[in-house]
Order: sequence, then structure tokens, then C-alpha cells
Amino acid sequence: MKFRTEIEPVKSMVSISHGTPLLMLGSCFTDEIGGRLEADGFDVLHNPLGALYNPMSIANCLYRALSGKVYTLADLTHGSRGFHCLDYAMRFSGADAQDVLKDVNICQSSVADILQRRPVVILTFGTSFVFERADNGDVVGNCHKFPASFFKRRMLSVEECTGVIDDIIAMVAPVASAVLITVSPIRHTADGLHGNNLSKATLLLACDSAVASNFSVEYFPAYEALVDDLRDYRFYAADMKHPSEMAVDYIYELFSDTFFDAGTRARALQCRREHMASRHRPIL
Repeated sequence: MKFRTEIEPVKSMVSISHGTPLLMLGSCFTDEIGGRLEADGFDVLHNPLGALYNPMSIANCLYRALSGKVYTLADLTHGSRGFHCLDYAMRFSGADAQDVLKDVNICQSSVADILQRRPVVILTFGTSFVFERADNGDVVGNCHKFPASFFKRRMLSVEECTGVIDDIIAMVAPVASAVLITVSPIRHTADGLHGNNLSKATLLLACDSAVASNFSVEYFPAYEALVDDLRDYRFYAADMKHPSEMAVDYIYELFSDTFFDAGTRARALQCRREHMASRHRPIL
């Protein structure tokens, strides 16, 4: 008797080994899987500029990396706490504009560097809601605690979302060995459950369209693994939004069953044991 609609892993045409460079960009769920890949000894770069939740911010990051367009003083926004790069995480801010520019350009160049190595590019889309600057309409990746009046917030249409994801794939496909896309299972309940479901549905439809029109793109069902397979609040963290450690482990296991061969899985397990041993601190 079955009490769950389990997702059966389907072996992918994409094979990931320890010699495969991996570039992972997207929501904070990217770091959950990226951290596990790192501990298992993989050559992975995940969210060097912080979490990027919407497709337009991911597209901007990749465009700058591929075009070599560096950040200048004109790209920073001055606020009460100093200079801010609103494209990326809060840490890219400070009293000294040159320090901010140095930090953001170093991290941006790390994306450009790994793209030169033909990585597998893994993109996790978290929301189709975007924050646009009220003064110029630019989409920001992080609001840096600026007043709400500084932005206009809206949800991308399915057509807009599909267009942006298609643009992303057109950018990275020539330099990537493979492109994997997924939708984050983390719930954005600030929009209400209905708003969260509309946002995720928009992303799912856009991803489906991208896979249908690009044979080199694969979809990984991280969202479905939590929402449809595990489907129980015991697999959520205390905030009822993020997956629990057990749930992330389950999704990572599904990922490994999909993209790793037996040898890679064995080596990953050994790397994990060594990583855990290195973190052990004896009780004196």
C-alpha cells in the first residue's frame, strides 16, 4: 500500500561527476543543495553574489558576467547607510563606494571565470514577483531595506517570465555543457498562499515552455519533491516556509540519483565523511 505519490528518479542524459564544474544561481534553496555538493567534494560555485529570487535578476547577473560589464559608481545607489548595489545581496553596501565596487566586481568575475570552463548551469527560480525602482523601472535583486515607496512591486506575466528564461538559456547555452532549471520549493507566504501559488505556477509554466523549446535544457522537480511527494508539515522547518534538513536531504538524494553514476555517488559519500570528520571538534 502506498501513502505518497513518490517521485521516481529518471536517469538524466546529463552526467555530473567530480570533474564537472557547476554554476548554481537562484533562490536560497540553491545554497542548500550547493552546500551539500560542496561538502561532497564537487567543483561548485553557488550564489557568489547572494540569493537571486526572480528570473530577471538571474538574467542580469549572467548578462554582466558574459559581457564583461563591470560595476561603476553610476551603478550604485546612495542611501542613508552609504552606497548600495541593489542588484545583489545586502553585503554589497557600505560607506566606501570603491570597497563596494571592488567586492561586487570580484564576485561577478567569479561567475565569468567559471562560465569559461563550460560548466553545468543550474538555475533555481524562487518567485515571479519583482521589485522595480519607482524612479527608473529597473528590477532590483535585493531592496537593501530601502523604503517601500522606493519600489513598485508586481508579478511577471507568464509571457514575460517565459521570455526572460528563454533569454537566459540563449545566453548560457553556448558556453554551458548543460542547463538545468528548477523551481524552489520554499514558500513566499508574504503574498498569501494564493499569491504564492500564482507565482510558482507562473514559474512552472515558463520552465515547461523553456524545456519544450530547448532540447538542451532539463527540468529538475525540486518543487514537486516537497509539495507533491513529501507533502507534510513535518518536512518543513519551524517557519512553515522552508524545507527541513530532512526534506533537503531527500531532494538532494533525488538529485544525485538523477545526475550521478555509481562511482560518483561513492566518491561523494567518501568526501562527505571526510568533510564531517574535518568539522568534528573533540570534547575536552
